[in-house]
Amino acid sequence: MSRLSIPHALIDAQPMDTLQRPLHDLRISVIDRCNFRCPYCMPEDTYKDDHVFLKKDERLRFEEIERIARIFAQLGVRKLRLTGGEPLLRRDLPTLIAMLAKIELIDDIALTTNGVLLPRFAQALRDAGLQRLTVSLDSLDPRVFSQLSGGKGEVDEVLAGIAAAERAGFTQVKINCVVMRGVNDDHALDLIDHFRGTGHIPRFIEYMDVGTVNGWKKDLVVPSAELKARIAQRWALEPLDPNYRGEVARRYALSGGGEIGFISSVSQPFCGDCTRGRLSADGKLYTCLFAQAGHDIRTAMRAGADDAELASLISGFWRARKDRYSEMRAEIRASGNQEKVEMFSIGG
Repeated sequence: MSRLSIPHALIDAQPMDTLQRPLHDLRISVIDRCNFRCPYCMPEDTYKDDHVFLKKDERLRFEEIERIARIFAQLGVRKLRLTGGEPLLRRDLPTLIAMLAKIELIDDIALTTNGVLLPRFAQALRDAGLQRLTVSLDSLDPRVFSQLSGGKGEVDEVLAGIAAAERAGFTQVKINCVVMRGVNDDHALDLIDHFRGTGHIPRFIEYMDVGTVNGWKKDLVVPSAELKARIAQRWALEPLDPNYRGEVARRYALSGGGEIGFISSVSQPFCGDCTRGRLSADGKLYTCLFAQAGHDIRTAMRAGADDAELASLISGFWRARKDRYSEMRAEIRASGNQEKVEMFSIGG
């Protein structure tokens, strides 16, 4: 049996986890480095300029990522999202996208970025086969943006990146905004106003206790229902149906045109429909954004495991999955067991 051959019996037996959730989405972190130091992800006081990140040989090579993604596709994955760290820091990333775009069973390839490198790469990404872009933008106010990027970026750089994406043909960019009370929650309406009529979609994300170093406090969380009520005082909102099962954002049409979304992991957990696996840059499968540890795939692959063996390994990890952290957040935090993987290691 060749390395690229997986028995049809295995392909047909797409894995379901212990809560009967299928494997449908794979988020691939291509690098653990970032050029920002956002306090809710990679705070500067913990990750200084001399912090030791993964070495080149510790990261998955493009050929390894493509091989793993192809196996995941045989197990039911149809959507890939490239993340980081900041994925555009990974050299020759369009080459990887072109490789992934050739996987027949994959319907959708997306990328999440802070946007500042898009003027250099947007067209190459589009030409390689990237279909969708998400850009992180927490405020249009230069002072607040600087605070929330750890002083490493300028809001005009992100806006220039979005403009470059438009020129490259990305007509509907998702704009992710992590909302923190007393920091940027009063800037949401400005963000909506700026992007209304552009085709882009602001999405407001509740501040989450991802990892262990982001200083999360519940009183900094602005529940989506509260923010939605503020927005509805200015624009009427009409609920929209989900685009697919497991979509994390609740979507609303704005009066006069436009769309916004809310991602409410804290106040309205959506664990029951979670179909996402996360592959770290060093080749570990994490079955939850809040997981304590990952399952090593790289070691078996580099030791010579064939595709069928890797598929069986991955399927076994998924079938044993029982994660539902957001639904059990209060109970888990009260137990004192708060050790979790940091978000920059596995993307958002």
